[in-house]
Formats: sequence, C-alpha cells, structure tokens
Amino acid sequence: MTTTEAAPGQELPADREVLEWETFGSAAREIAQAVVDSGFVPDVVVAVARGGLPPGGAIAYALGTKSVGTLNVEFYTGVDERLEEPALLPPLLDTDALSGLRALVVDDVADTGETLALVQKLVSRHCAEARTAVLYAKPRSIIDPDYVWKRTDRWITFPWSALPPVQATQP
Repeated sequence: MTTTEAAPGQELPADREVLEWETFGSAAREIAQAVVDSGFVPDVVVAVARGGLPPGGAIAYALGTKSVGTLNVEFYTGVDERLEEPALLPPLLDTDALSGLRALVVDDVADTGETLALVQKLVSRHCAEARTAVLYAKPRSIIDPDYVWKRTDRWITFPWSALPPVQATQP
C-alpha cells in the first residue's frame, strides 16, 4: 500500500512501530502530564510541521496552552531517506514574538534528531527557555528530548501518514 511515509517504489519495514489514533491521544496526554509534573509551564507550543502538528496541537490542548506556532521543516523523503540536512520552509514563524517566552518544541519523532535540534536552536535564540517533546525518540538521535513518550529503534507508522493523500473522485 502507498503511504505518505514511503517514497514511490519503497516498501515499509515489516518490523515497525504502528501508532493508532486512540493510543496517540493517550500518549499526548502522558507527555503533557510529564511537562506539568516537571514544573515547566510553556507560554507557547511550537509544532514542527508536518509530523509535529498533531502531537503539538494535542499537547497544547492538554496543557491548556492557547498560543501555538509552527515551523515547517523538510528532511525526510522516504523510509530512512532524507536530505543532506533539514531545511526550513516558508512561511516562517515570527520568532520576534517569542521574546521572553517559555516554549515547548514538539515533533513526532527524534530520529536523527537533526530537525528537532535545528528548531530548538532557532527557538532558543529568541525565548527565555525552550524545551523539547516527542512521541518517539531513537537511540541515534543527536538530541535527547526533554519529554519522550516512548523510545524505539524501529521505523514508526503514524496514523496521520499511514494512508496516501486523497485523490479527486471521478464524476
């Protein structure tokens, strides 16, 4: 089956994590609880688009944080295939608006960690404090996120990328 996570002609690994929507909801709340229990109170949640949009929104709701921003980053092009380095895509976040705030940077996974590290570095230059949260972290990640729901070394299928993009229906 074609998905948005595999490049054309690629097969998904048989041994992989599969996150279902129901489990995702519980995972987001568990991360939010860990944030609260740590005493960190974010003024803004910054979701890394696209994979970090669902967890970023869910965690922001669970925390009661109404201020949510996004940063668009392109890195992965297929299963374990990526660009040489992550690239920011427009539109860009108004980083001046982050001045003096505490930010929680949220993504779906810290695989190599390069995307999360790039966004945290950018946000940290403008915030009073920036922490990171992910659903999954892999052992090879160059960054150890502050909040992690689960650690794995397997490929992960997320519910938002498990199916192919919708197509126009024929009349």
